[in-house]
Amino acid sequence: MTKRNWKVFLLPYEQTVNELKIKLRSLRKEYIEKGEHSPIEYVIGRVKSVDSIKEKMQRRYIKAELLEQDMQDIAGIRIQCQFVEDIYQVVDLLHDRTDLSVVEERDYIANSKPSGYRSYHMVIKYPIQQATGVKDILAEIQIRTLAMNFWSTIEHSLNYKYQGDFPKDINARLKRAAEASFMLDEEMSKIRGEIQEAQQYFSHQKGPEPTLSKESEHESLDSK
Repeated sequence: MTKRNWKVFLLPYEQTVNELKIKLRSLRKEYIEKGEHSPIEYVIGRVKSVDSIKEKMQRRYIKAELLEQDMQDIAGIRIQCQFVEDIYQVVDLLHDRTDLSVVEERDYIANSKPSGYRSYHMVIKYPIQQATGVKDILAEIQIRTLAMNFWSTIEHSLNYKYQGDFPKDINARLKRAAEASFMLDEEMSKIRGEIQEAQQYFSHQKGPEPTLSKESEHESLDSK
């Protein structure tokens, strides 16, 4: 079998992530410029490393010739929101777009995983223009609140340490933390109107946002 040129293979995925980040960040800016609450707080993205792709291929028994269709998260986008309601607004916005199509979606907010993990996952098909023509790329978009993302980031780090086999006490604590995190989201939703009003007032007081975007400050969070 011909050895794969990984740099060439990953180029369209890098283009996909870059274009989606620009478009979604522009959408956030549009809300802010109009003086409205943006359902998008942060947008970050990443392309899986070659080692990560190879490991997942082996773990999921993915054949090399089926890699592009069977591994849906080589290109990954993560959208962070302030409120749970914002997540579903973002889902609707993505469904309404004409520059991508939704292939699959999984609501781990209404139906959390046994570990306590919550997030909304969407697999999209995104067409990019290459020298040889248009190519459809699969990408995964994860949409979560800031609280959900904090829990997931900690759980992900622990998973590397324990390889998914958590001690019982750690597992129990993680589940309690996940529930506490979701309770926080629920409480924030109850006073969402007050929070948004205060944020609008603060925004008008401090003036326009600095040139450096919030996402640029958090690019180190891209790996997942």
